[in-house]
Amino acid sequence: MKYMILYLAMALLAGATIPTQAGINAKLNVYTGSPVTASIISFLAGTMTLIIFAVVTRSPVPALSSFSGAPWWIWTGGILGAFYVASCIILANNVGAVSMLALILAGQIITSMVLDHYGLLGYQVQPVTMMKVIGITLIIAGVIFIRIG
Repeated sequence: MKYMILYLAMALLAGATIPTQAGINAKLNVYTGSPVTASIISFLAGTMTLIIFAVVTRSPVPALSSFSGAPWWIWTGGILGAFYVASCIILANNVGAVSMLALILAGQIITSMVLDHYGLLGYQVQPVTMMKVIGITLIIAGVIFIRIG
């Protein structure tokens, strides 16, 4: 509870970066002529930023043995991130920021509800309720209104 305001502010700032990053990367796509190349450049910039941050904060480098017994799918986060960034680059100029994010939000909430309901990927089980279904239905209706508006 002590850091709740900080966490809420961080979440809002993180949310603000999504359409901003998509717009920046879509503009980068104009110069590279390829959403894949633009994604590579974006990931390289992000990787360099994280390396510098790790060095400055002296983040420990884990031993390879610490990954023994880890599930195979822990390595797929970067793949999903690459798909997401490349998709945003393509979507930003084709559907616009509001539609892109409304659709992404709908996908995030539906997937989150499934992950929570079944406790997948280590999430605590949070059963689907009628209120959650109504909320998702309203979000999808919002996406439709945004697209036709």
